Amino acid sequence: MSGRWALGPEVKRGPLAGGAMLYDTSRVGNLSGDWFEPRYWQGRGELDGAARGRGAALFIRSGERRYVLRHYRRGGLIGRLSGDRYPWRGEDHTRPFLEWQLTYTLHRAGLPVPAPLGARYRHHGAVYTGDLLTERLAAVGSLAECLRTGALSVSTWISIGRCIRRFHDFGVCHADLNAHNILLSEESVYLIDFDRCQLRAPGLWRDANVVRLRRSLEKVTWALPAERFSESDWHALLDGYRPSPDRAEPAA
Repeated sequence: MSGRWALGPEVKRGPLAGGAMLYDTSRVGNLSGDWFEPRYWQGRGELDGAARGRGAALFIRSGERRYVLRHYRRGGLIGRLSGDRYPWRGEDHTRPFLEWQLTYTLHRAGLPVPAPLGARYRHHGAVYTGDLLTERLAAVGSLAECLRTGALSVSTWISIGRCIRRFHDFGVCHADLNAHNILLSEESVYLIDFDRCQLRAPGLWRDANVVRLRRSLEKVTWALPAERFSESDWHALLDGYRPSPDRAEPAA
């Protein structure tokens, strides 16, 4: 299996009709192409809801195991024209395989991300479609959802800033860092959705990531009570984001 990042021996590529799948045999050794089909889980009575938005993410509960199945869909005007189809440029350029490999790398490095389970693409002439299967985190909800419920503590805002800093120190440029892609649990802060994300040397992209999050927070909370997101909350997040004195900046 070729790719942009080193993959362990537990990662396997399996051929499928019209495409292929990539999966972690240590977590889902019995994975088949059916696992990427919503009707398969519906027939088993194991669909457990869906996320909002264009991502078409489905929640699955199979016994004690919980998964998130996401079908790739395009946004904006181009999404109205091509829906879920992407230009074919070869397997190594498919979005599900790229996102799976990056998420695998981050998870293996100990960063707070969902464990990637499987990815699939199906090739149809000049276009392809794709799907991604990950574990479902035991989170209370997204940052956006939690803010709609009530105000967050100062320590939570600091933890959010520290979480973002960890990813930036690792070189993760998140393509869509917003209040919906930050998940909160009772003990941890997670980042999700690494579609189109990259690993980069330190640069101004970090500031752009943080500014993007600020705009998202303002959008999510503009109609909510003022205490849901204030300047003091933002400064607490920035306090958490600042590097500690004993943490050196990685070399460019």
